[in-house]
Amino acid sequence: MCTYIVEKARISGSGKGAQGWFALRQANVYYDHPYHAPLEHALNIDFVNEAEGVGARVAVELTPDSARELVRSILAALETGEGQHRSEESAGVSVGAQG
Repeated sequence: MCTYIVEKARISGSGKGAQGWFALRQANVYYDHPYHAPLEHALNIDFVNEAEGVGARVAVELTPDSARELVRSILAALETGEGQHRSEESAGVSVGAQG
């Protein structure tokens, strides 16, 4: 019997599933047997909006090393992007949404 702990995070964003884009409201993160990846165990992340039903879900299964690399990349991108945004604001540069 495998017991795993689910870490839940309230999030705000968008995800794209089989039916198109939908609002994301929660991420469920756990370490367990993957459904699809050919691994014994994986870090699994389900990005969901339970209010929109089972179709409003994006699932990710990562090796532990890939998960750690993803965390490092997310933190680096946030650091760089937020630093650049602060610099542009202090210089009076208009920052708009990019498509």
